[in-house]
Order: sequence, then C-alpha cells, then structure tokens
Amino acid sequence: MFFPELAEWGSVLLRLAVPYSVALDIAMQAREQQCSYQYMLVASGLLTSANLTRAIAEDLGLAFIDVIDPERLVIGEDHAANLLRGRHGRVPVKLLEKNGIVSFLITPEAIDLNRMRAWIAAHPGLTGRLRMVEPNQLRKAVLSNARPALLQKAINGLFESSPKMSARIVANAWQGTVLGIIMALLPVGLVLSPDMVLGVLHVVATFFFFLCVALRFAALASVGTAPPARHQIPIPEGEVPVYAVLVALYKEADIVPDLLIALDRITWPRGRLEIKLVCEASDHATLAVINSVDLPPHIEVIEVPAAEPRTKPKALAYALSLTNAEFVALYDAEDWPDPLQLAEAWQRFSAAGPKLAVLQAPLEISNRHQGPLARMFAFEYAGLFRALLPWLSRNRLALPLGGTSNHFRMAALRAVGGCDPFNVTEDADLGMRLARFGYRAETISRPTYEAAPTRFAVWLPQRTRWFKGWGQTWLVHMRNPWQLYTDLGLKSFIVLQALLAGMLISALLHPLLLATFAIVATQMLMAHPTGYLHSVLFVIDTANIVCGYLSFLLLGWQTLSREERHGFWLTVVLTPFYWAMLSFAGWRAVWQLWREPHHWEKTPHEAVIIAPPASGGPSRQM
Repeated sequence: MFFPELAEWGSVLLRLAVPYSVALDIAMQAREQQCSYQYMLVASGLLTSANLTRAIAEDLGLAFIDVIDPERLVIGEDHAANLLRGRHGRVPVKLLEKNGIVSFLITPEAIDLNRMRAWIAAHPGLTGRLRMVEPNQLRKAVLSNARPALLQKAINGLFESSPKMSARIVANAWQGTVLGIIMALLPVGLVLSPDMVLGVLHVVATFFFFLCVALRFAALASVGTAPPARHQIPIPEGEVPVYAVLVALYKEADIVPDLLIALDRITWPRGRLEIKLVCEASDHATLAVINSVDLPPHIEVIEVPAAEPRTKPKALAYALSLTNAEFVALYDAEDWPDPLQLAEAWQRFSAAGPKLAVLQAPLEISNRHQGPLARMFAFEYAGLFRALLPWLSRNRLALPLGGTSNHFRMAALRAVGGCDPFNVTEDADLGMRLARFGYRAETISRPTYEAAPTRFAVWLPQRTRWFKGWGQTWLVHMRNPWQLYTDLGLKSFIVLQALLAGMLISALLHPLLLATFAIVATQMLMAHPTGYLHSVLFVIDTANIVCGYLSFLLLGWQTLSREERHGFWLTVVLTPFYWAMLSFAGWRAVWQLWREPHHWEKTPHEAVIIAPPASGGPSRQM
C-alpha cells in the first residue's frame, strides 16, 4: 500500500524524531479512521498538538504563536461561526499586531504541506505575515470573542424566530384566563355544589384515563410474544459523515471516569467523530476532573457561561452552535450506549429520506433488582421503550422523545429551531415540534443502559421535572388547538393529548378516584344508602382503576423476557403505591409550573453495578 503522506511529512517527522515504522503505522491508522495524517499523529499520543504545530512552522519557515490575545483578532461573526463549527478552516484569521500590522493565523488542521511549500516559494514577500498557531488555541480565542453572541442565540434563538413554539411564556392570554377561571370557580363549586364538581372532575379524569388506557392497549395488541430480532450492523467504513455526540454534565465529577470509558466504546471512525462534554462554566469540580485527563483530540470540553435559565437544553443549544456534524446524538452523563448504536442510526438515516429527523434508541434499566423503586422504574421503561414508542413509530405518529439517546439529522434539528432552553423536557417538545414541521421520528433497537433511581429523594425531583415539562409542552402546543390539529392530523393530535395532558391529569386526579371508590365501597359494605350519583361514580372509578392498572401491567408484562418476569407478583403489589408516588410528583410539578416554571431540578446519579451483554464492554456504571 502506497502512503504519499510519508513523503509529504518526511521532513517534519525527522524534526520530531518519529521512526519510520511508527510513521507508517500512524498512516495506516489515519486511513482506517478516515482522518488526516496530522490528526492521527496527535491522536496516537506520540506528541502534543503544540509540538506538531511548532515543528510544521519551523519546517515551513513561519513564525509560531503559542498565546493569542482574543481582543486583537479581526474576525466577523459569520467567519467565527464557521470556524467554530469546523468549516472554512483553511481561511486565515486576521490578527492585529501591536505595531499595527495585520498578520494572518493559520493552523495545521487541513494543511497540505506540499501546496503550502509551493505557495511560500511563489510568495516570499507575504510569508513574513503568516503565523502558525495551534488549533485549540485559535479556537479558544475565537470562542472568547463569539461567546456573548452564542449565549444570546442559545437563550433567545427559538423565542425570537418562533415565539409561539417557545416555553419562555408558560401560558398565553386565553390559557391564563381559562386556568384563572377554573382556579377561582373550583373552591366555590366545592362549597356550593360539591356533587356537581365531583361529577365534572370524574368526567375529566375518565376521559384522560381512557385515552391513556386505549393507547396502552393499542400498543399491547402489536407486541409479539418473542422479542424482536436484533439485526447485524456493519462496522462503519468508507466515506461516513461526521457524527457529533453531546453529553451535558452538571455536578458529575464522580461519573466522569466511567463516562469516558463508555464513550470510548462507541464504534465510529475517530476522524469523523466529535464528542463534546458540555459543562457549566461554574461547575469547577466536574471541569477539574475532566481537565485532569489527557483527552483525545476528538473530545472537546465546552464551558457554558452562567446565565438564566440554568437548564440542560440551554447548554445543548449553546453546544449545537459549535458543531457542523451531519448527525448528532444526545446522551446523559450516566449512559452506556451500545457501541453500534451510531452505526444503526446512520444505517436507518441513509435508507430513509430527509424527512426522517430523529431516531430514539431504547433505554434499558441495568439495576432493576436494586430495590422496589428500581424495579418499578425498569418495568415502566420496558413498556415505554419496548412497546409504546415502537408502536407510535411504526404507525407514523408523533413521538415524544425520551430524555436521552436521541439521534438527530442536524439539518432538521436546526430547521425547527433546536432545543428550547426554557422547556425542562426538551425531548418531548422536540418530538412534537418536529412532527408539526412534517418530520418523522422512529425507533432503533440498539439500547442505552442506565441506572434507575433507588431512593425516593432522587426519583421525586426527576419525575417532578418530567411532569412539569409535559405540562409546559402541552401548554405551548395547545396555544392554537386548531393549528395543532392541522399540523399533526387527528391521530397524532390525540397522541399528544394522551401522552402529555393525559399522563399529568391522570396522575393528579388518581387520588380523587381512589378516595371516591374507597368511600362509596365503605358505605356499601356498611349498608348505608349511597344515592344514584355515588353509585355511578363507583362504577366509573372501578372501571378507571381496573383498566388503568391492567393496561399498565399487561403492557409491561408482554415486553419482559422470561427471566425478567420472575417476581412479577411484587410489581403487581407495588403498582398502587407507585401510582400514588406519581400523583404526588404530579401535584408537585403543578406547583412548580406556577411558582418556578424554568427551574431545573438536578437528578444526582448513584454508583451502581450493571451487567450489559458480553459485547457491551465494561460492567460498572455510575
């Protein structure tokens, strides 16, 4: 095999004292990983990017700059944005020297040494104004200049381009008026006509209960008795697109080592992979751990400036401005994605048209045996990710995305305005917004492993945030119900009502149904007259409770493997208590939606032991 890059880089390699056998091995790796020779020289760990840049500058006879004053850069916003996204890297950046002369900064990232040598020979008078700079130093300087504009775009971009799609304003005028009237009339009605109010509440609860029940039974009818076969995924080779992986971290110092192991398992050519660890600039503990590690060149740390709202989608919106990848995957800090998940997503994107905007990978709970809470969490996830979401996908219905392991076509993501920094469940909102713009969402089979909360104190803030975000998302998209119906169509419109409003309202009114059922049942047992209305409510409550529990349990049961079904009786026993917890979280979410709608409650991650499949690699997860 012929490697012309060895001849091209020969003199630089001599300066760096790189043996020929090592240089040849690096050339072979560069071809395999579809990256430049200079990238692989640094990625190999043989030398630093600064040492390579200095050697190239000496070889070309150019000045080398190791420190850049950002205030002396002469660069427009468009050029800065292109550089930060990795585009137009060959266009020099102007630097105003202290003596007033403008010099030009170039980096070795995309340099063709032979062409550069020829250009220098042809323009000897201009070479004195060229400066060679290490790529990361230039990127930091450009980012320092662009940071305020990037931050404002991350915070206000969606609100300015599509204010009706933004959760910055929780409820619009007519929604606020209706909610105000309901809140004013409800206590008055309970005093003046409690039976009528009780009946109305039961009608509302029944409507949303049966929306959720019908959705579960529809998904249940399509679940096979055997788990779907997992197709072989070819290893990505040849010309593959650039894939970005974004991981938002906040107060995750303990989890960083395991996260880096999990990300290193991803099967994708390193020269076509961008991993961005997105951290709050004020999170010094997490940043200290990350900065103590010698990161490979395809991993970048992005520090998000402190600004309200302090939410994960704000951080992701900021980071999305710093990549020009064709596809992007979003993960949480505790995730262990299947190594071939990116490959499967790309295979699906390649086979589909541009209207396929996002793919949801299934989430598998790895610690289902670590207590009753983890058991119920895992059971709930099994029904959601193995049955309900795939059913929505197969039927081309609007799909509220899960909080992690979403793979986006970047063009579609940007077309709909990206992440809403004011919505605390940006995933569900993005799923609905993409559907309204005519894009499709589907599911894939390669899972992501993560640990469920094992303590109520950890579970409650997370579930509260989910309920609050579903309420935000429902209010945003229901600002114009007719337009929403027109955008989505009847079936997806109903899905939105069931999965966003239905789940929240069912959780809120579930105690009412249980209380009414218990009171009327007690009266019947004591032979007290109950009256026609209470008898009707008793029948309604019985139907709601039985159908609700039954649909939840049957959907989960049908998705479990034979091994996972062991101890199912305990899941049955725990279900009423779990639903009571959901109700408490729902009421807490309503309170927060009123008092602090954009507050992000952090979910602390606990250290647990997991056991992914043999091909899944390491077995420890935080």
